[in-house]
Amino acid sequence: MSSPAALTASRITKEHHTLTQTTSPDQAVIQELEDKRYAAVLNQDYDTFEDLCHADLVYGHTGGNRDSLETYLSKLRSGALRYHRIDHPVENIVLVGDAALVTGQMSADLTINGSNKTLNNSALAVWTKDAGEWKFVAYQPTPQGLSA
Repeated sequence: MSSPAALTASRITKEHHTLTQTTSPDQAVIQELEDKRYAAVLNQDYDTFEDLCHADLVYGHTGGNRDSLETYLSKLRSGALRYHRIDHPVENIVLVGDAALVTGQMSADLTINGSNKTLNNSALAVWTKDAGEWKFVAYQPTPQGLSA
């Protein structure tokens, strides 16, 4: 388990891209891909988002429902799901074999089926190296403020 000081030292944020000397090249690539993923959704560049994704994507939502790549893209492209603001500070990127686990926060203003919402989540994103290329394969947010 990382100490608070180590966690702070390894903090990589969208705003500052503070990469420490201990950041591996793959961790830096994953940070860039995370930024590109969020920017694609925010800018309604769904082709770029799709290119970043693994065909077997499992996209979890704050309410507990899940989408496949196909169903998530359908919601985005139809306008049923529209992001207006996304902040996503990354706390840690852990490499495990051909997987990268990205933990951090995600807050957003969005419209879901015509209703405006604000989200404040802790989040886990998973990337896998497939044929030498990193692909986004899973996402699970958890609303902040809930305790076990």
